[in-house]
Amino acid sequence: MFNKILIANRGEIALRVICACKELGIRTVAIYSEADRHSLHVRFADEAICIGPPQLAQSYLNIPSVISAAEISNVDAIHPGYGLLAENANFAEVAETSNIKFIGPPPEITRLMGEKEKARAEMKRHGVPILPGSEGILASDGEALEWARQVGFPVIIKASAGGGGRGMRIVRSEAELPALFKAAQSEAAAAFGNGDLYMEKFIERPRHIEFQILADQYRNVVSLGERECSIQRRHQKLLEESPSTQVTPELRKHIGGILEKTLSAIGYVNAGTIEFLMDEDHKLHFIEMNTRIQVEHPVTEMVTDVDLVKSQIRLAAGERLEDVLHGPFVHRGHAIECRINAEHPEKFTPSAGKITAFHPPGGTGVRIDTAAYAEGVIPPYYDSLIAKLVVRGKDRDEACSRMARALEMFIVEGIFTTIPLHRKILADPDFKAGRIDTTFIERFLAKGAKEKH
Repeated sequence: MFNKILIANRGEIALRVICACKELGIRTVAIYSEADRHSLHVRFADEAICIGPPQLAQSYLNIPSVISAAEISNVDAIHPGYGLLAENANFAEVAETSNIKFIGPPPEITRLMGEKEKARAEMKRHGVPILPGSEGILASDGEALEWARQVGFPVIIKASAGGGGRGMRIVRSEAELPALFKAAQSEAAAAFGNGDLYMEKFIERPRHIEFQILADQYRNVVSLGERECSIQRRHQKLLEESPSTQVTPELRKHIGGILEKTLSAIGYVNAGTIEFLMDEDHKLHFIEMNTRIQVEHPVTEMVTDVDLVKSQIRLAAGERLEDVLHGPFVHRGHAIECRINAEHPEKFTPSAGKITAFHPPGGTGVRIDTAAYAEGVIPPYYDSLIAKLVVRGKDRDEACSRMARALEMFIVEGIFTTIPLHRKILADPDFKAGRIDTTFIERFLAKGAKEKH
């Protein structure tokens, strides 16, 4: 087991990794920018090193600075959390070259799954269901048009190196394809330094379902079931739950089995998430893989009692999956997570500033992952997530009522948050009935605007 781990992240995920390390008896090193000097991850780590000014490029994304901090603190391993450098294969390679274990998959696997078109081809080769679409990178808008005619409109053009909805365009007719192709290509090149595009059939109102997996170094892989992530705005998730109301035990077992065989065959190691779209016939289609821990990992932890972050660390240390899991796991009840962001709940504009009052809810089946506190400052430089409120109930109805109660008792003053938005979502009849898909928020906000007038 490792003696000391550097956490190459900030905020609630850095604090989450510190908690896991403390329980495993591992010392921790926090890195922080000047803007995060008074953050809780700095306070609770055993050591802390300032690596630069507030700007991401000069601190948390500065690979030489992060590696230097790891070397001078003499750590055994680096945990990247999510976001920032978590899926940067070059960072993982530099860490390994410096004799520091990167807690994640091998760099070549991260690189493979980071190129969406190549990941799609690899999954197809191993029998994972994918959407109809192009084969390989599209060389021109003319080739894109040929594929679109084969696949049938509407189609979606995607950036191979993409994420977060950038470099993505929905095309509904031949006439609009050339302009949208060029727009997606330009956006992808600007955002990722790579303008490569591919195409898939577009599903009008899909559900977003993802499967959590764990894998050891001996090609043992287990699927821990799915999370429903359909409540999202502009491809950013707002609320997640597990299990999905639309995934049957048979489908869960079927897809889980395929994923276990596929990831074993490609040599995947550590935690990962495979994302799917579900069509109106309840069929799942692979869209991408995230080679890291997810923001919404507590949802799976709540229904399986598997500590995913401690599992990551133990798997990276070379332990076998059977020893990490201590035997078969069982799904219990239903869990929901609400992402509480420092944003105006209607305008979705960022709300940085000092938190003047902070009272997180508690009670049976309630968990909160946060690095926020009263008198703490939310800086304007980083992601707006300030807390993840997670509940578990014996079934979905109890989980919904428990979440509604917890949101009502969650006090954050001094800044705007999305708590009022989540309270409205929980009260919505369609959400209560499980009638959700990735267009839910658009309809929900339109309905709210109409009621105001």
